[in-house]
Amino acid sequence: VSCIAPADTFTASVGPTASVVGLQVPAIILVGFIPMLLVAFGYRELNRAMPDSGTSFTWASRAFGPWIGWMAGWGLVSATILVLSNLAGIAVEFLFLLIAQLTGNESIASLAHETWINIAVCLLFMLGATTISYRDMQTTQKLQYFLVSFQVLVLLFFAGSAIVQASSGGGFDPTPFDWSWFNPFAVSSFGAFAAGLSLSIFIFWGWDVTLTMNEETKDPEKTPGRAATVTVLTIVSLYLLLAIAMIMFAGVGDGALGLGNEAIQENVFFHLSGPILGPLAFLVSLAVLTSSASSLQSTFVSPARTLLAMGHYGALPSKFAQVSPRFFTPGYATIVSAVVASAFYAVMRFLSEDVLWDTITALGMMICFYYGLTAFACVWYFRKQWFDSVRSFFFTLLFPLVGGVILAILF
Repeated sequence: VSCIAPADTFTASVGPTASVVGLQVPAIILVGFIPMLLVAFGYRELNRAMPDSGTSFTWASRAFGPWIGWMAGWGLVSATILVLSNLAGIAVEFLFLLIAQLTGNESIASLAHETWINIAVCLLFMLGATTISYRDMQTTQKLQYFLVSFQVLVLLFFAGSAIVQASSGGGFDPTPFDWSWFNPFAVSSFGAFAAGLSLSIFIFWGWDVTLTMNEETKDPEKTPGRAATVTVLTIVSLYLLLAIAMIMFAGVGDGALGLGNEAIQENVFFHLSGPILGPLAFLVSLAVLTSSASSLQSTFVSPARTLLAMGHYGALPSKFAQVSPRFFTPGYATIVSAVVASAFYAVMRFLSEDVLWDTITALGMMICFYYGLTAFACVWYFRKQWFDSVRSFFFTLLFPLVGGVILAILF
């Protein structure tokens, strides 16, 4: 849940999704959830057969050979490097927004747009996240319990308050709940449907991080796969509740607080938090800040362990396979991930003011690429077992195949 960062990703994606598909946001969330769940079943089967921290890299190598495996590994590493820089950038913006809210000095928020200040604070966030990730998984675990619990509680409080106000006739543009919001066929065009779906795919990414920890987990054949599946189900429930609450309170028009208003779409939670929570609005900014900071820290788990596996199998220099003798973590791979992500963000910040949106677009493509490739690896690896049982037919052939095809089309 931490790696998905629900508060962080949803505030940046619900507005653009609503402007494309209108009231059908819950339907698009459900449709985006389907390929994620189908692919998660494929991941679960592969993990059960061969727990390996290399996940996509190792499994695609076993199914299709080293070249395809190498591409899948780099797809995963590229996606996580992109999102690390994105998360650090969002953490910086919300840090200054929170300080501005608490002090009542709105000019402080604009400091996040000063290039040198932005990059310096971003690198400090990176340093903190790298230090915790390098130390050990127990420190990571304790920190995440606190950060994720706080984030989810604030989101539930926000959604509940919005629904109560809208139901009593309050809100900016109170819109009565309607089951037709869950009908994907009501979307105006296929182009709008595809655009909304690509954003929906982005908000689910990150559930596979537990699988890169499979060799460090109790009961490695079952626990990580179950955790991934439960995560996807938990997140879709939270997103649907938030989407319904926001639509009921603010509507999807382009008015001042409408979800279709481009002026608020980069940060919908921030603009709605004041009208919904009043003096407690700072809690939402704090939740998004903790969301991006905790996700920044937990996301380091994935590329570090993929690079470790690639080093172990000889797809990268053997140094990447080094494990810290003191902390038992892939220390060298963690540091390399941090340095590359930091350098990428610093360079991108100089080249483009739209660095956060640019990375989200690129990230969507990488997600579809390596998730889809891993789904196809599941289908091919288990080809001799497709018809062994009804369960085998669904979980090793039908579900991952359909999920992989959907992601390939989106890519």
